[in-house]
Amino acid sequence: MRHLKAGKKFNRSPSHRWALLRNMVTSLLRHERIETTDPKAKELRRWADWMIGLGKQGTLHARRQALAILQDDAVVHKVFDTLAARFKERPGGYTRVVKIGWRHGDHAPLSMIELLPVDGAGKADTSGGAKKGRKTARPKAEAKKPAAAKPRAKKATA
Repeated sequence: MRHLKAGKKFNRSPSHRWALLRNMVTSLLRHERIETTDPKAKELRRWADWMIGLGKQGTLHARRQALAILQDDAVVHKVFDTLAARFKERPGGYTRVVKIGWRHGDHAPLSMIELLPVDGAGKADTSGGAKKGRKTARPKAEAKKPAAAKPRAKKATA
């Protein structure tokens, strides 16, 4: 059993898996949107959120931790300058995974993972309003009034 073992193995050796995820998180933070398979995108979310969290800390130690993972100094500067300022008020969840279909060669599920846009520009509704399919309550002033009783017609007796 894999109790307390976080992360997917992807049927790869640890060094190959480490290199794969380092490449992918560097590409995601550089281009802000990449396409990959669904399980890789879901695992990549954890790494991207971790790197942006380091950028928000802004300390020298956090920068050195990010440099150990990210493979490009320009991407590290982008994380600590641009992305940390963009997500300053957001407590987490900096990425979005959107399923886009199936790969033709092996029918693997494909997803697009992207960084969320700047607040206010194309921001999704996260207000926690009415859920889909749920009826909203009417205000009391607009409550439906009971219908007036109509007089019944008397039956003719034979």
